[in-house]
Amino acid sequence: MQRTRKLVASIAAAALCVPALAVAQDAAPIKVGVVTFLSGPAAGPFGVPARNAAEITIEMLNGGKVPKPYDQKGFGGARLQMVLVDESGGTTTQVTEFRNLVQRDNVDVVIGYISSGSCLGIAPVAEELKTLTVFFDCGTPRIFEERDYKYVFRTSSTATMDSVGAALYVKDLKPNAKVIAGLNQNYAWGQDSWGDFELSMKQIFPKIEVATSQMPKLFAGQYNAEISTLLNAKADVIHSSFWDGDLEAFILQAGPRGLFKRSVVVLTTGETAMYKLADKIPDGVVIGARGPYGPYAPDNELNKWYSATFQDRYNVPPNYAAYQMTQAILGTKAAWEKAQAANGGKRPSIDQVIAAFERLTFTGPGGEVRMAIGKGHQAITETAYGVTKKVGGKMTVANVKRYPAETVNPPDGVKAADWIKNGFKK
Repeated sequence: MQRTRKLVASIAAAALCVPALAVAQDAAPIKVGVVTFLSGPAAGPFGVPARNAAEITIEMLNGGKVPKPYDQKGFGGARLQMVLVDESGGTTTQVTEFRNLVQRDNVDVVIGYISSGSCLGIAPVAEELKTLTVFFDCGTPRIFEERDYKYVFRTSSTATMDSVGAALYVKDLKPNAKVIAGLNQNYAWGQDSWGDFELSMKQIFPKIEVATSQMPKLFAGQYNAEISTLLNAKADVIHSSFWDGDLEAFILQAGPRGLFKRSVVVLTTGETAMYKLADKIPDGVVIGARGPYGPYAPDNELNKWYSATFQDRYNVPPNYAAYQMTQAILGTKAAWEKAQAANGGKRPSIDQVIAAFERLTFTGPGGEVRMAIGKGHQAITETAYGVTKKVGGKMTVANVKRYPAETVNPPDGVKAADWIKNGFKK
C-alpha cells in the first residue's frame, strides 16, 4: 500500500509539475572524462600539471569562483563531475579506456590527451561513439588535415604554429644562420615539428643547409650518440621539439658537453623545464611554450586569477600543459553555455553544443582562442618566443617576440606543409 501511494504521488507530481522535472534534469551533473599522463616519463612535466589544472578548474567552476565570463557555476549551472584516466600505456590501451569512459562511465564529454599518437588513435573512435571529445594538447596537424570530424575539437594550436614561430624567431635572433640540425622524437609530433621547421627555415633562408636530423624513439632517455652527432655537425641552430622526460634528459646530457654554447638551441616546448632545470640551462637558449602561456601569458584579469590560484594550491607556477587543460575546459564551457542560451536555458544536446563550438571565439588565461581552421574544430592562437636569462638567480625569458595567430597558422582548408611551401600565403 505504501509503495502504491508513493507511485501515485510520483505520477501526480509528474503530471502537475513538468517544469520542475525539467529543472531536475538540467541540474543533473555533467560527467567529464579527463585523460592525461599520471605515470611514466611524461607525468611529471606534463601530465600531473594538466591533472592539477583540471582539478582546480573544475573545483572553481563548481564553486562559481572563476572570473567573468566564466562565473556561472559548472556548465550552465550544472555541476561538473570528473572521471580521471591515465594516458599511459600506448594507443591501444587508450582506445580501450576511451570506450570505457563512454560505455561504462557514461561521460558526457572527454577532455584530454597529450600524445599525438593518442589523439590520432582516439579521434576516429570518438566519431564512432558520437562522443564530444576535446583535445587539449597533442600537436600534430594531421588530425584535421587527414579527415573531417564532427565530434572532435582541439582548443590548442598545432605543431605548425610552434615550428613557424621558431623559424621566425631564428630569423630575428640569428639572421646569418647557414646550417641547421634537428633532434626530435620519431613519431607524429616529432616528425611534423621538424618537417614544418625545416620547410619554414628553407623559405626564410633559401640557402640554408641541413647538417643532420636525429630522430630517436619516443622515451629513449639516452642521447649521447645523438648529441655527439649534433656537436660534430657544428650547426648554427639546433631545433628540438622534445617534451616529457626526454626533454629533461636531453638538457641534462647536452649541457655538460657544451652543446648549448656551441649552437643556438631552440626548445619549442622548453618552458616546462625552464624552472625545474634552471641551473642546468645557460642563458641564450630559445624557449617556447606552445603558445602564449606561462611566462608569455597576457597580463589580464583571467590570467592573474589563474596563475595566482594555481600557484597558491600547488606551490609552482602553471606550465603550458596546465594552461592548455584549463583552456580546453573553459572553451567547452563557453560552447555549452552558448548552446544552452540558444536552447531557451535548457540543457543542450551534444549536437547543439557541437554547433556552438564550431567557429567559436573565447578567452582563456592565455588570451584569445579562435576555432578558426579544421572547419571550425581546430583552434589558432598567437605564439611567443624568448631566450633564457637568469636575473637575480631566477630563470626568466628575455628578448620576447610575439607572432599573431594568422602569421603562424595556415588558413582554413590548407595543409600546413603546402602553406609553408607557398611562402606562408594567406
